[in-house]
Amino acid sequence: MSARHSDRPTTVCHMTTSVDGRIKVRRWTTVDADSHYEAIHEKLGGDAWMCGRITMQGYADSAEPLPEIPGEEPVSREDHVARRDALGYAVALDARGAMDWGARNDITGDHVVVVTTGQVSDDRLRRLRAGGQSYIIAGEREVDFSLALRKLKALFGIERLLIEGGGRINGSLLKAGLIDELSLLLAPAVDGVAGTPALFDFDGEEADSMGSRLRLTRTACEPFDDGTVWLRYRVEPA
Repeated sequence: MSARHSDRPTTVCHMTTSVDGRIKVRRWTTVDADSHYEAIHEKLGGDAWMCGRITMQGYADSAEPLPEIPGEEPVSREDHVARRDALGYAVALDARGAMDWGARNDITGDHVVVVTTGQVSDDRLRRLRAGGQSYIIAGEREVDFSLALRKLKALFGIERLLIEGGGRINGSLLKAGLIDELSLLLAPAVDGVAGTPALFDFDGEEADSMGSRLRLTRTACEPFDDGTVWLRYRVEPA
């Protein structure tokens, strides 16, 4: 069912939404919206998973801090690979290099790879190296997702990547043609608040809509007793 790519991983966007497409799961107190998420995450069989700064900040905040890292010389902007042999990878999007991972270089056994940009400071790169995290630089000020995915495959051998970001991250990847499959847990909840992040979000005019550019082909549909429905789609150009 999966698309195969020679230069980048196959990508699966795995998310939970309300029936109106919103993703603020914590607000839906009438349902256990996360009850199936992790089990299906495992079923999807990714080599790696990728989230944005808001999700990853909690993991970074729990890290054991490092002492001050001395250094005055400029740090090379080459990618840094701390591990190539991990069983899984946790990919953290951090365009400015704002998160301090301290001595934490894995999340439940998945090696941390930070995707950052030319904005990142020399001090942050020194700290990532000292903490045992890997990092790649993709883009000058904003993450170049196409380049980032190519590097993830070339440097770490990642063949199947689960995208579990916010609406902006998902939207950027979708707009760039970098999502191959959608794994959607549709929870029996309504959010309804205008302006709440949706499954896919990006700035644009009506002509920028993906509605005429993509074709979603349903490949599976599984209802659960609690009212949640697991939907899977293949995503292709129209």
